[in-house]
Amino acid sequence: MPILAAVIAEIAQTARHEMAELLPVALVFGTLAYVTKRKAIIASLRRARGESVTNIVLMLVNALIFVPLIAVPVFAGLLLLPRAAVLTGFWDAMPGTVSVIGAVVLVEFAAYWRHRFEHSPALWRIHATHHADEAMTWLSVRRKHPLGEALALVMDNVPAILLGVPFWAIAVSVIIRGWWGYFIHADVPWTLGVLGKVLISPAAHRLHHIRDETLMGTNYGNMLTVWDKAFGTYCDPAPHLNCETGIAEGTRDAWGELLRPFEPRYWRKADAPPAGELAG
Repeated sequence: MPILAAVIAEIAQTARHEMAELLPVALVFGTLAYVTKRKAIIASLRRARGESVTNIVLMLVNALIFVPLIAVPVFAGLLLLPRAAVLTGFWDAMPGTVSVIGAVVLVEFAAYWRHRFEHSPALWRIHATHHADEAMTWLSVRRKHPLGEALALVMDNVPAILLGVPFWAIAVSVIIRGWWGYFIHADVPWTLGVLGKVLISPAAHRLHHIRDETLMGTNYGNMLTVWDKAFGTYCDPAPHLNCETGIAEGTRDAWGELLRPFEPRYWRKADAPPAGELAG
């Protein structure tokens, strides 16, 4: 019983910590929603209520199960990856701002390819959870299956680590990309004008969540457009503002999303993922 009580206490503390970290994000994007929607905000909240609850539950599941059981040992392994002295020395000689920019660009490169692979038949069954929101909000960024969270942790940071980028710069890039992730999932039709040529905008990312299997295979970047443009998957979102989002398989509650990868439909050979297999 003392062990069980300790486990319950740890779970409760982790949940409180996760919700506390979410509070400033909620204040920022809640304010953004009010400013942009005004009287329409009540209807918008009602429409997104069920999926928002699902997203928060998945966020807590990932924090309570994913972090202690997967993230800690995986990150410990990443820290042991070989790092050439000449590379770490190169970054140590660079200004801090350059190191952070380098970290963002390299992490974005790895995340771009990880994201494209998630649209392949082998990984779509895991990634489909993230695309299931039909009422997208800033909370949609937290709609991830634990296996998807693990995959992102393993793949996204490896190139930056191997190339000797300082760990502190990688950590800063994670924070920057995390906040940008909330922003691009927000329900605002912003293309960001000239900045949208360089940065993934909310409109560009909403296009990636469109309920259209072809257009869903575009705009894989989280923050930068450079890799989408380099590899032919960038699509101008201007003609598709406020597009409908979601997937043919439909949305689920939290329990349904946790079980989604194991549904028979995803294991039938004939089934294909949206956007084609890495077709872009």
